[in-house]
Amino acid sequence: MLVLSGIAIIVIGFLIGVNPLLVVTVAALASAAAAGHGPVEVVALIGKAFVEGRFLAVVWLALPMVGLLERAGLRERARGIVQGLRRATTGRVLLGYLVLRQITAALGLTSLGGHVPMVRPIVAPMAEGAEARDEHDPLDRETRDHIRAHAAAVDNIGLFFGEDVFIAIGSILLIRAILEQEGIVVAPLSVAVWAIPTAIAAFVIHGTRLMLLDRRLKARRA
Repeated sequence: MLVLSGIAIIVIGFLIGVNPLLVVTVAALASAAAAGHGPVEVVALIGKAFVEGRFLAVVWLALPMVGLLERAGLRERARGIVQGLRRATTGRVLLGYLVLRQITAALGLTSLGGHVPMVRPIVAPMAEGAEARDEHDPLDRETRDHIRAHAAAVDNIGLFFGEDVFIAIGSILLIRAILEQEGIVVAPLSVAVWAIPTAIAAFVIHGTRLMLLDRRLKARRA
C-alpha cells in the first residue's frame, strides 16, 4: 500500500498550491522508492516513457499556435467575415459547423475540429459576429456565454454521434467488446451501420435546437 503514497502527495500538493511539476516529480519518486526502485532507475523509467510516448506531446503544439493566431487577429477576422454575410445567423453558422464536424468524424477525421483549435478561435467568434453585427452595440455577457456554450455543444455532438459511424474507431470496438461479454457477437461493420440512424436523429434534433436558438436571440433583441 505504500506504493500509493504518491497519490496522497499529489492531493496534498495540489491542495496547498505547490508547483504541479514539483508535486508530480516528488510523488513519482516516493512511489518508486516504496516499490524498491532507486533514483537513477526512476529517472531512466521516466526518460524511457517520454521517448516512447513523445508523439503524444505533438498535440500541445496546437496551444501556442492558436495563441499566436488569436494575437494576430484570427478571432476578429472570423467575426468580420460572418458580419459581411447578410443571411448569416448564429444558428445557421453553428448548423454549418455541425454538418462539417459530423461528416468529417464519420470519415474518421476526428482531429479536424475541437474546442481549442476550432471552436474558440473560429466557430465561436463567427457565431457571435452573426448576432452582433453592429460594433457599437456589443453583445451582453449572458448572450455571449450562451452562444459560446452552443458552439461548444455543436462540436461535442457532431464528434460524439459522427465518430461511431466510422468502423475503425475506439468506441466501436468498445461497444463490440461489451456486447461480447453479454454473449452477443456482432461485427464492427454492423455496429457502425446501425449508428447511422442515431447520427441522423442527433443531427435533426440538434439542428432544430439551433434554429430555435435564432428565435430566442431574436426575441431577446426585440
